[in-house]
Formats: sequence, structure tokens, C-alpha cells
Amino acid sequence: MKRLTAGCMAMALTLTGMMAQDNNKLTLEDLIPGGETYINHIPENIYGLQWCGDVCIMPDTDTLFAINPANGEKTVLATRDEVNRALQEVDGSKMAAFYYSRFPNGNLEEVELMTPGKICTYDLKEKKIKGTAVFDPVMDGIDYADGRQRFAYPLAGGLMAVDYSGGKETDFIPGGIKAEGEGIVYGTAVHRNEFGINKGTFWSPDGERLAFYRMDESMVTEYPLVDIDNRIAKETPIRYPMAGMTSHKVQIGVYDGTTGKTVYLKTADPTDRYFTNVTWSPDSKKLYVQELNRDQNHLQLIRYDATSGEKECVLLEERHPKYVEPQHPLTFVKGDDGKFIYQSQRDGFNHLYLYDTDGKLIRQLTSGDWMVNSIEGFDEDGRNLYFTASKESPLQTNLYQVNLRSGKMRRVTAHDGTHSVMLSGSGKYVIDNYTAHDVPRVINILRTDGKGKEVNLLTSKDPYQDMTVPTVELGTIKAADGVTNLYYTMTKPSDFDPSKTYPVIIYVYGGPHMQLISDVWRWASSGWYYYMAEQGYIVFTLDNRGSSNRGLEFENCTYRHLGIEECRDQMQGVEFLKSLPYVDADRIGVHGWSFGGHMTTALMLRHPDTFKVGVAGGPVIDWALYEVMYGERYMDTPQDNPDGYEATNLNNLAENLKGKLLIIHDYNDKTCVPQHTLGFIKSCVDKRTYPDLFIYPGHDHNVLGRDRVHLYKKISNYFLQNL
Repeated sequence: MKRLTAGCMAMALTLTGMMAQDNNKLTLEDLIPGGETYINHIPENIYGLQWCGDVCIMPDTDTLFAINPANGEKTVLATRDEVNRALQEVDGSKMAAFYYSRFPNGNLEEVELMTPGKICTYDLKEKKIKGTAVFDPVMDGIDYADGRQRFAYPLAGGLMAVDYSGGKETDFIPGGIKAEGEGIVYGTAVHRNEFGINKGTFWSPDGERLAFYRMDESMVTEYPLVDIDNRIAKETPIRYPMAGMTSHKVQIGVYDGTTGKTVYLKTADPTDRYFTNVTWSPDSKKLYVQELNRDQNHLQLIRYDATSGEKECVLLEERHPKYVEPQHPLTFVKGDDGKFIYQSQRDGFNHLYLYDTDGKLIRQLTSGDWMVNSIEGFDEDGRNLYFTASKESPLQTNLYQVNLRSGKMRRVTAHDGTHSVMLSGSGKYVIDNYTAHDVPRVINILRTDGKGKEVNLLTSKDPYQDMTVPTVELGTIKAADGVTNLYYTMTKPSDFDPSKTYPVIIYVYGGPHMQLISDVWRWASSGWYYYMAEQGYIVFTLDNRGSSNRGLEFENCTYRHLGIEECRDQMQGVEFLKSLPYVDADRIGVHGWSFGGHMTTALMLRHPDTFKVGVAGGPVIDWALYEVMYGERYMDTPQDNPDGYEATNLNNLAENLKGKLLIIHDYNDKTCVPQHTLGFIKSCVDKRTYPDLFIYPGHDHNVLGRDRVHLYKKISNYFLQNL
């Protein structure tokens, strides 16, 4: 009996220990966006930080604070209870939180706050509502006029612009611009959001003129998508110009609020031409447009008169045998309307060039084998420019200062890692939100001259403290060219034992405009990597040539044969994995989405004896079915590059499939249309190979919200069952 009792106690203690251990294991609900407990396992942050001049504004749910950047002293500007009492007296509405706030007049006398479908102006001294402006909640986004209480937004194919100064709401454009009919759209991003385009309206600096895109898609072939929420499914077609096919035409209009007239820029024929990076002159009289031919190998920076629409001159031109890719508008020098900063990859890396408004190059401000990421602003007298760049390492982003006269540079941020910054009005201070592989998040205010002490706003705790988590390692291998260094990460189980062997899942993207590995918290290893590592897998990620932030040659070596060179580099990763004694070379899987879905499918088909399992999400199968702007930049047209399109068409390799391949596609995908996946399934049927298929109705090119947990459960189970 004593022995039995002791045995039961030992078993109970063992079970208790196992339960405690399991409670420390992270689940998909903890690790995937949309999960019920996901918010508890990401680094803390402060949302809505901004500057009002040189005063830092910090909102939280219930209180709006002003912070003195010199000493960190906090002052309460408003409370949510105060604002809601004021709203109750006006219309009974309520504000949920302070995370949207705006100081249009540049002072602390009044603030704009948002409630559903409405912007209210709140007087911070008198504690009352001074006015409201209503907008339609179904829209693509609001574009505000700097320093003015005016905003514009697209609506139902047309364009609305509102003035709400003085507490009274009026139409800036009387009646707005009405939709003309099917295929004509105003005020939205054009050219499928390529070339750095993320909006379709552009306020002049004085707020008196509004430039806007007018896009005519009526000549573009309609692509059929279906809404299944009706009893009888309803067709909801989109205009989708595929590579080599007829594309849309764009014009740039200018509405003048002082005259009530609209003019259109007198550009070249908009057929097969891209109008990008629209920039106003500081005096609000000129417009600068970076225009690109359809071949995307010839750029012109053109100046127009905003009053007449007349073309004044071509200021500069760029040509490249592969492609020129403008991504940034001009930045005029503070206090000197006759000079601007132009960004270009003409020497192989994105750098800054100082020009005058006659198109004369004054000097190149930055140079070297590293990338400028973004311009942040100037100091008070405009002598020094602040910008972020990956100068120290392609994995890092730091803030730098460059003197416009001497070209002398100085690093501002002291800590290694990845910095997201916001410059104060005078350029004297910066809000520095940074992370590194061993730093979850730190937010400081610091002086840009390097003097004084940092004011700490937040130091995030480790969101995985007291939890069982995998290890993440960083390393490099050589690319298939034998010269270029490629970065990789390897996520290993927390109980990793080098004497054992483990299956490996390669997570891949591999395409332009994406870098999977950077010096952020835990080397950017995602929650899904952690989950699969704790199921007994090693997760391996490699940024191959063709991905971003390593310069033009690194990216465009894949030109006209997307997926070929990238697969060669990924196979270098496979050979490295096979050299490790703890890797089970017979159990290697691969997963990726979008371009990564193409890579996953390509690796499964081109190396069928290497990959046992793959999960491809939203894959591009045939580049001839992809859209004009992106597809033709990297592949040319099917007419000009038939061999490249044939070699990269994965339908031609369908008979090679040996392993288990699950293809997941969103039913309402407007980016990579479902025809890619459906055509590939048909090719596999014809060749008697057997992939699996799963469809997500109602989602567009990715599965977001609560369904994302379902997605990753589906993906995880596929690997658990087959690898």
C-alpha cells in the first residue's frame, strides 16, 4: 500500500510537472495575429505618438499627454471622459480612444479626434467641441491638407473634398467630383500601387489646390470574381491588366479652390505611361511628376505649371537596360525653394542627390554599397538633412544626418538594431522606436545633436518571459554565384539535442520588396516558426538574391526569369542543411505565400527528390497571368520574352510533382487571381499528379483576422501529418 501510494504521488507530481510545462508552451492562439491571446505575446508599443512642433504627443485609451522632450515631464491635455461629456452635449456620440489625434494648427490649443464616420475639433482650453466633419466610412483613406482643416477621399468612383475650418463643414470641391461611369475612378492609388504610390490625392502646401489622379480602366479586360454571400452567387469583376495586355490610362487633375476651376496636366499620351511620385513645389504653383514608359527603363522628371497644366521642362532623365523603379517623391530643401532632394538607384544603391529646380545636379549627398531607406526631415535652418539607412548592415536601419553643403555625415541613433523614427518640427528632437534581435522594443526621445540624456517612453518586457520558446540563430552562406553572402536564420526547438535528427521546414518568400531577415526582435522569426519548432521541426529562412535592401544588382539578377536564380540560392541553403548532422535530409519541407507560393511550388517541381512536403499560399504559377506593372518590370512582356515566360511557367512542370503539395488560395484574390491555382490543378490532373487544394472564400490574397488562426492550423497539420 505504501509503495502504491508513493507511486501514485510520483505519478501525480509527474503529471503536474507536465501540465506546468504544457502551460508554458505557446499555442497558435498566442502566436498568430487574430489569435485570442496574440496581443499578450508581442512587444509592448505606444500607438499614435506624434509631434506638435517640439512637443511630443502621447495618447493612450483614456488620456492624451504632452511630453516635454528635454526632461520627459508629462502634462495631461485631455481625458476621454472630458471629451465624451462634450460630445454628449453636441450629438451624443462617443470617442473610444485617443489613438487618432491631429493638431492641424501646429499648436496645443485644439486637437482633432475621430469617432466612427466623423472628425471632431476639440478645444483643449475651453473643453468643448468647436466643430465636426462627417465622412463616408466606406473609403480608401483620408488625405489631409497640412496645416489646414481640409481633407479629401475617394467615394464610389468619385472624389470628395471637405473644408471644416471655423467649426463649419462645407465642400471644398462643391458637390465633389461625381463618378462618370464604369471604369472611371478618381482620387485612388493608380498603377496597382506600384512605384511608391499609396494614395490618389495631393494637397498643395498652402492647402488651396488639390491634385488628383483620374484613372480610366474602361479599356482593361474585366476579370471575373464571385461573391458567394448571396443565395445566387453574384459576379464582382475587377479590372485586371495582365502582362502584355492593354493597361489603363491615367491623368492628373488640379482643382483650384480660389477659382473653382479644374485643369489637367498636359502630359504626353497617357497610353502605356506611368505617372508617379507627384510633388508640389513649396509655393504651390508647380507640380513635379516622375514619368515612366511602359518598358520601365526610361524615367523623366517633368515640371508642370499647376495653373495652366502646361508642361514646362524635363529636369532630368534616367535610363537602365533592365528597369528604373521610382519609389520616392521629391523633398524640397527647408527654407530654399530652389533646391530639392532626389532619390535614385543610378549607382546601384538608393542614394540622395541634391538638385536645383533647373535640373542641375549640385552634389550627390550619400554614396556607398548601402541603401537609403527614407528621408525624415531637416533641422531648423535646413542645413542638415536627416534620413534612415542600412549603412552599418543590410539587417539594420539607423538614423543619420548629412550636411547639404559639405556632405559630412553623422550617425544619430546609437543603438544597433532597426530604428523607426519621427523628427520634431525643428529637427532638434526625434522619437526613436527601435528593436533588435535581443531587444523587444525601446522608445526614447533623443536630441539629434547627440547632447543630453535620452527620455525613455517605453522599455518593453520580453513578451515570452516564463514561456518555453525556441532558439533563433543567424548565419550566412554563399549564393549560387559563389560570391554573394546570403543571410539565414534557423529556429530550433527549445529542447534541441544535436545528437538527434530533425525534419526541416524552409519558409521562403524570395521576391522583390521583401526582406525576411533583419535585426529586429528575435531576428524577425515569426510566431509560426516558434510553433513548428516546438512541434519538433527546425525552421530555416534564407533571403536569396532577388529580395530587397541589398542593392540593384542583388535584386535584378533575376530579371526575365523570375524564380530560377532564386531557387538556385535556396538550394544552396538545402545543401548547407544537409551538411548538418542533426538535419534529416529525407524530411525537408517548404512553405511560402504569394511570391513565396511560387517559390514553394517551383522548388517542389524542380527538385522533387529533395522536398517531401510543401504548402504554397496564393502562388503565382504563370507570370503571363500576373499584372502589368510588376510583371513587366521583372519579366518584360510575354511577347518580348517568350522563352522566359515558358521557362518560369510552373504548369509545364506539373508532371514532376512527387511529394505532398497543398495549395491554398483566396477565392476573392485581386492580386494573384485564382486562375493561377485552378490552371495548375488542371495541369496536374492532365499529368496524373496529385496536389491538395484548400480555398478561403471572402479573403483577398491573404487570410486575415480570426480566420488566420485557422489558416495556420491547416498549414501546421499538413506538415505534422506528412513530414
